[in-house]
Amino acid sequence: SPITKFLLRIASTVPFIITGHTTSFLTTMKLLLATTTAAVFSSAVAFMPASLRKSRTTFVTRQVTSTVPGSITKPTGTSFLPPETIERCKVGSPIEKAKMEKDGSAAWVDVYEYARKIRQGEMTWEEVEKNDLDTRLKFVGMLHRGKRTPGQFMMRLKVPNGIVNSDQMRFYADSVEKYGEGGVVDITTRQNIQLRGVKIEDAPDIIDGLHARNQTSFQSALDSVRNVVGSPLAGIDDQELVDTRMLANALNDLISLDPVTQTRGNPTWANLPRKFNIAISGSRDDYAHTHINDIGLQAVPHAETGEMGFNVVLGGYMSIKRVAESVDSGMWIPADRESVVTLCEAILRIFRDESDRKDRQKARLMWLVEKYGVESFKDAVIREVESYNRGVKIYDQQPRPTDSFQRRELLGIHPQKQAGKMRVGILVPTGRLSPTECREIADLADKYSQGEIRLTVEQNVILPNVDASKIDELTNEVCLGKDKRLQANPGMIEGNLVSCTGAQFCGLALIETKANAESIAKKLESLVSVDRPIRIHWTGCPNSCGQVQVADIGIMGAPAKKEINGKKMAVPGCKIFVGGKIGEESHLAMDPVREGVPLDEEDLIPILVDILKTEFGAIDRK
Repeated sequence: SPITKFLLRIASTVPFIITGHTTSFLTTMKLLLATTTAAVFSSAVAFMPASLRKSRTTFVTRQVTSTVPGSITKPTGTSFLPPETIERCKVGSPIEKAKMEKDGSAAWVDVYEYARKIRQGEMTWEEVEKNDLDTRLKFVGMLHRGKRTPGQFMMRLKVPNGIVNSDQMRFYADSVEKYGEGGVVDITTRQNIQLRGVKIEDAPDIIDGLHARNQTSFQSALDSVRNVVGSPLAGIDDQELVDTRMLANALNDLISLDPVTQTRGNPTWANLPRKFNIAISGSRDDYAHTHINDIGLQAVPHAETGEMGFNVVLGGYMSIKRVAESVDSGMWIPADRESVVTLCEAILRIFRDESDRKDRQKARLMWLVEKYGVESFKDAVIREVESYNRGVKIYDQQPRPTDSFQRRELLGIHPQKQAGKMRVGILVPTGRLSPTECREIADLADKYSQGEIRLTVEQNVILPNVDASKIDELTNEVCLGKDKRLQANPGMIEGNLVSCTGAQFCGLALIETKANAESIAKKLESLVSVDRPIRIHWTGCPNSCGQVQVADIGIMGAPAKKEINGKKMAVPGCKIFVGGKIGEESHLAMDPVREGVPLDEEDLIPILVDILKTEFGAIDRK
């Protein structure tokens, strides 16, 4: 109508808040106009497969409130579950019961209200309802570290394909600097960012700042699809098979962008039975580590047509009870956006509605695949995809290449496919960054790589598109000096270090990992020389967030005893794993070669030196 056109014409600059996100009044008006013909929540039916619409319960709506005008209605995550799944949730694990009591998606707004009350002195963080504090706030990406730093949180972001820019990096630094030594930024083993030290009263400012920068923390923790991993060399690699950037972003939007309101926080996937990981490989190097993800997309051409696509592997994961390498699904899909999104959506729907809700140790995708059997699960996925009527076809798995291929290194200086351009991989020891180091990387990016920064699953950064003529200038920057932590040409041992959070912040860790990892790697570097990169991974507990089973040498926190003053005393210790592999010949080292090793350098270093010599050809430095 003329009135509608007039309203849309003038609605260009007035800020509104929708589910806690700043958005334009234009977008808000479009949403409000849409509700004149149908409730916002009812249009979510359009995003369900036809085969499921009849079994859906009536949506349980709730008003998403805010401290400012402009809130809208979203359905709960539970409302997308079929009746049978809801019944299983009601008698499920304590976390399932907590989600049934109040939906996890409530945290997308509750965090704003808690922050307001704490800021105004109406309550303290200790008065936050326990299930909100320890469970539901995880749906905002906030994990309370009550055992180590009471009242402070780790905030996990979503960084699809691990690509950030200098402005975002400076924002991370600004967000945590006020927390002193505990305010740090970590690069994770999922090409992701974690902000440490965050307090509830500061969370809305960080969340709004992320959303203004096209990032989010929503649906990054607990029972959510975690950060989508892609190739850190996407678009710049002369051996690239698939550019993973667009696909990773499309999957990130499928997971965390509400298709109805176009705001972050997608209730469709807000009540999964467990965490879920997706990785997309763009080359034969498999920089994404597809073999330890729930869905791994491995780039390979169709044998007959030559069309580029993905073999699909399923079920890889690590936990305290089980470590499983992914299995071939027997499926291949073309490498186009529609095929990739549709396949992942279909698998997620089956996983969401059918996986275990009672025993969380058996709720990962691998258990469901094994329950079906691989062939039957493949058939179920094909039926699901066909029910969407999108024209997507799933083909049989295609043969993998059989010729030899050596995985290429990401650290150091390497030519790109673009003439005159170089990529520079910079070591960030254990992925830990201070606010100052964040700003130093941002400055380097602005000066040499047009503000672009890429993260790797090895917890390092890459500056892409550096002019070859500026390499010497870059490597001579003060922040990359020999006495600095950031290094453009690190050693073969210290340059390939990976570590979980460790006991400094994590209540599950049995040992401090990051500080020990960095210190011991430097000492090993000074003691022996190796002729190839040696990947040493540290993890504080059997959950293996540091992925020790994929490492050349993996160090896992464990009990140990040591004779002190004539008595055997319990001391921090570890298990040692040897022989994990990544890339096309991926292999998990399931069993430790040494156990009960004290963590003291006088005990651990001689054992590591011996392993380096006997297994990896190390020689003493002169």
